[in-house]
Amino acid sequence: MVTADDPVPAPRAPQPPPRARIVLAEVSRRDDRADRTRAELTQQTRVGETLVRGLVRAQLTLALRLSLVVLIGLGGLPWLFAIAPSLGRVTVLGVNLPWLLLGVVAFPFLITVGWAYVRLAERNEQDFTDLVQRPER
Repeated sequence: MVTADDPVPAPRAPQPPPRARIVLAEVSRRDDRADRTRAELTQQTRVGETLVRGLVRAQLTLALRLSLVVLIGLGGLPWLFAIAPSLGRVTVLGVNLPWLLLGVVAFPFLITVGWAYVRLAERNEQDFTDLVQRPER
């Protein structure tokens, strides 16, 4: 129970929100660099050409590597059967092994290599986009 002798607490003043530091120069510097890089790409300056050439080189390297995988994977089969002719006479479920490998197994192999190419090419493009849009530090 509250009596008249008890002191009444004074109401508290509302706390102001904490101060936030806003620096406009940092924000504009980030935008300026990204805009400058995009302008260099669209205007085809030396820097823009170098960036695009790097992307094209990365995509070409990827394509050549995966082409080599396909060449070794599928092109190596005739060599394998020439070196080990006994493998060419093996039958699996009534089908000769060379026909099974070239007629059935080759398609999932090519689909897997194609899927890997698309995924890795998109990653190269994303890395390029991140490089172009990366803020200056």
